[in-house]
Amino acid sequence: MTAAAPARTSRPVKPRRSMAIPIGLAVFVVITWLALSEQFGIGFDLVALIEDIARGRGILAELLSPNWSFVPRTAEPMIETVQIAILGAVIGCSIALPVSFLASRVTARNRGVLGVTRTVLSVVRAIPDILWALLFVAAVGIGVLPGILALVFFNIGVVVKLLSETIDGVDSGPIEAARASGANGFQSVRWAVLPQVLPNYVAYSLYAFELNIRASTVLGVVGAGGIGNMLFTQYRFFNWSNVSVIVIELFVLVILIELVSIQLRRRLV
Repeated sequence: MTAAAPARTSRPVKPRRSMAIPIGLAVFVVITWLALSEQFGIGFDLVALIEDIARGRGILAELLSPNWSFVPRTAEPMIETVQIAILGAVIGCSIALPVSFLASRVTARNRGVLGVTRTVLSVVRAIPDILWALLFVAAVGIGVLPGILALVFFNIGVVVKLLSETIDGVDSGPIEAARASGANGFQSVRWAVLPQVLPNYVAYSLYAFELNIRASTVLGVVGAGGIGNMLFTQYRFFNWSNVSVIVIELFVLVILIELVSIQLRRRLV
């Protein structure tokens, strides 16, 4: 008895080539062309761009020749910038911690409070930090205080967003155990939720402090104190060599703070 020949399998049908990528690229090219065109967009002109770059050769030369004798004059405003960043982070992150529990589905039992908190925070995050600074400058005058208040609101928006999403993802086991043992809402948050998110909260606070150094420089341009005010003054008088010194100092300061913050976050998270 001869063995039966194996059944002949048909060759699989080759899938059709998807048109999603070519259509997507075509749409991207059309949108980009419309954005660059003079009639519908910004009127981009490559020749004019090259000519403008050539005109800025003198400014670039001054920027590449920092006036190091200007450094002592920047010490006090730079310290003021760091102080603004620290105060904004401490106050803003302190307020953000309890508010985060009101903005999380896990810890906010009242849905009305949850909805109101998230709506208010959405408004806070929608307003840029420089606009907060302009509002507070108009309200309390030029100086350090409007810069601190602007950073407080900025930090509340950032930290609450990050921390509330972290709370939404915590392990529900300790929470259920705490409630089963008779703990109230505050006790459940204190002993079951806070220990899980505390390292993340510290990491987010350090990240907010990093952002404050950059933001406080920009806020100084609108009269909120710090090194940004001096930077804008030197810019208005076209002292590009002095501007270069301030930019270099800010770059070094931000890098140092970021390196320290990264090491601290690695130890905590």
